[in-house]
Amino acid sequence: MHTKEIVTLQSTYREDMKVKGFLFGKGDKAACIVGSFRGNEIQQMYICSRLVQALRDLENSGGICVGKQILVIPNVNPYSMNVGQKFFGMEESDINRMFPGNEKGETTSRIAAALFKEIADYSYGIQFSSFSIAGEFAPHVRMMKTGYQNTSLANLFGLPYVVVKKPAPIDTKTLNYNWQTEMTAAFLVYTNKTFEIDDKSARQAVAAVLRFLTRMGILRYESHSGYISHVIMEEDLTNVYTECAGIFKGLTELGEAVRYGQPLAQIMDPMEGSIRQMILAPTDGIVFFTHKEALVTQYDMVYRLIHRMHE
Repeated sequence: MHTKEIVTLQSTYREDMKVKGFLFGKGDKAACIVGSFRGNEIQQMYICSRLVQALRDLENSGGICVGKQILVIPNVNPYSMNVGQKFFGMEESDINRMFPGNEKGETTSRIAAALFKEIADYSYGIQFSSFSIAGEFAPHVRMMKTGYQNTSLANLFGLPYVVVKKPAPIDTKTLNYNWQTEMTAAFLVYTNKTFEIDDKSARQAVAAVLRFLTRMGILRYESHSGYISHVIMEEDLTNVYTECAGIFKGLTELGEAVRYGQPLAQIMDPMEGSIRQMILAPTDGIVFFTHKEALVTQYDMVYRLIHRMHE
């Protein structure tokens, strides 16, 4: 294992920000794995740290195939994580909305440009990401529908679901989208936590990445075969919204099968304790995403359901 400084950002009043990567093996740039872009993505950084440990052990035992190189970057935004801030700097800018970057642009754009210069030509790109709304997802692989996506490759992670998303204009500035336009087979991997560490889902994510790298001929590693992934188009997911604000009391769990009309959650009056709204399932399905914060506001999305067409 070798440590490499991917990006160095000089600072006048504090220690320079250094984005570190860990290199395993030698040869072709086979796979790059990226963790946290945001200061609250603790789980994503933790998963990468577990991967660094696993790949170091595999390298020491000859488990990395000859002529293959793997790069792991656990944290692209250590400044924000150090101060408990989600986005970068006083301007609260999201680095993952700045790709491919501009070497002469604003700070986050320069960080994105320096990072992309280092990782644009890897054959496979894996990013551990988080959703913009607080909550928990069923573990899955997500891909942008750019015309270059390959769901057959995404199935090789062996996670329960593969979600294909039609990119919105803002998505064209993300790492995943720009990786694909540079002909990197790029994947977003989601687990069920963001700012909390969950060992069970972290182990599942590490196993999924090692399984994929083995199936692509980059590692020699004995792994469980995993799931036969179910491919979902994001527009086919059913979103469930609140009608009022209050205390959120969930009645269903992630991955639970629900029936049409089944109570999913209650919205309670924070002062009187009465039920303001009983949220009911609009369709038969499986809970794919669930809100986990104690409070909700009006029109918050609190559930996403995988519509079940038949038994």
